[in-house]
Amino acid sequence: MAQQLGLDLPSRPALGRDDFFVAPSNAIAVAMIEGWQAWAGRKLVLTGPPGSGKTHLAHVWANLSGAQIIDAADIATADIPALAQGPLAVENIPAIAGDTTAETNLFHLHNLALAEGHSLLLTGAPAVPHWGLHLPDLTSRMRAATAAALEAPDDSLLTAVMAKLLADRQLTPKPDVIPYLLLRMDRSFAAAGDLVAALDAASLALQRPVTRTLAAQVLDNGISAAR
Repeated sequence: MAQQLGLDLPSRPALGRDDFFVAPSNAIAVAMIEGWQAWAGRKLVLTGPPGSGKTHLAHVWANLSGAQIIDAADIATADIPALAQGPLAVENIPAIAGDTTAETNLFHLHNLALAEGHSLLLTGAPAVPHWGLHLPDLTSRMRAATAAALEAPDDSLLTAVMAKLLADRQLTPKPDVIPYLLLRMDRSFAAAGDLVAALDAASLALQRPVTRTLAAQVLDNGISAAR
């Protein structure tokens, strides 16, 4: 069958608590999010590799606490006093490393929000010592926060992540597709995301369901999630 141009529809991630699969690699982080009212100093740092669920858990926490969510890249131009009026999740903090304005604003936001009695969730891919922040006072406050890490996925978690990513794109794979992929893909959350995107694109272009045969073709064409 000739290839057709598919409609590149945006996926709709399911970000509710019931959509987050709990496994040994993330159980502590989930428990910390659910027990947010007991955070030491009213703040928590959440770390983990790309695609590991930091944003998902930030949304879970926002639903529990009524928090706003902001990307750290937007801190430089944000209204800091307004943001400090309630609980807040600041995502991807390493992205502002070396940005003097953003780091200074985050420092003031951190202090003001806590002074107002609100809680902070702070996220980044590596552990805090590797965030590369330049402002010493900000660095010390980040390092002083309790940290919870999302670890590399085991088979059960990676299976659940693949199933969720496929469902987010309204894809229903044949039962043997995910086990087949797990044996051949890079075992990371980022890899899973790239591979599902490639499967979605191939399914749309070829107007075919997601089968083991299609998965094999995607992998054979080098559209795996290797990084």
